[in-house]
Amino acid sequence: MRWFWIDQFTEFISGTRSVAIKTVSLSEGYLHDHIPGFPYMSGALIIEGFAQSGGLLVGEASGFQERVVLAKVARAEFHDIARPGDTFVLKTQVEDIRPTGGIISGTCHIGERLLANVELVFANLDERFAGVDQFIPEEFLSMLRILRMYEVGRKPDGSPLDIPPHLLEAEELAERQMNG
Repeated sequence: MRWFWIDQFTEFISGTRSVAIKTVSLSEGYLHDHIPGFPYMSGALIIEGFAQSGGLLVGEASGFQERVVLAKVARAEFHDIARPGDTFVLKTQVEDIRPTGGIISGTCHIGERLLANVELVFANLDERFAGVDQFIPEEFLSMLRILRMYEVGRKPDGSPLDIPPHLLEAEELAERQMNG
C-alpha cells in the first residue's frame, strides 16, 4: 500500500474491527473529475477507504507478515454522496480471517446518514510473489503511526497493540543508516 487515503483511525481492535475517518477537502483534485462544477467523492474512492482500513485489519492479524491485497468487492451499496466539507466514518468488521486471506464488512456514515455499505474479500499473496515488496517497512510503520493505529489500537483483551518487531527493526536500521 503506497497511497494512504484515510485520515486516521479512531478505533482499531486487532482481528475484530476498526473505525477510521476521512474528511473530504475541496483541494483534492480527483473530486473535480466526474461532473464539472459538482465535486463529490466517487464510489470507487469510498471503496478504497474500506479496502485500506479493512486491509490493515486483515494484515495486522498476521503482524503484517503476509502480503494482503483486495481480491474482490463482493457487495457495495451506495446510498448518498460525500461532498467537500463532509467527514465520514468508515467502520469495518472482520467477518473471517484465514491463512489465505479474509473478509470484512463495512459501513460508512456522514453523521447519521448512511453513505455506503460493503463486503470485501482480501487474499494473501502466495509464494509466487515471494520477494515482491508492497511497501518499504519503515515508511509503512511511519504511516501507521500517522494514522494513529498504534495509538488507539488494542488487542481483543483491551491491552495495547504491539508494533511488530520486524517493523521496529526496519525503522531502527533506517535511522542508523541515516545518522551515519
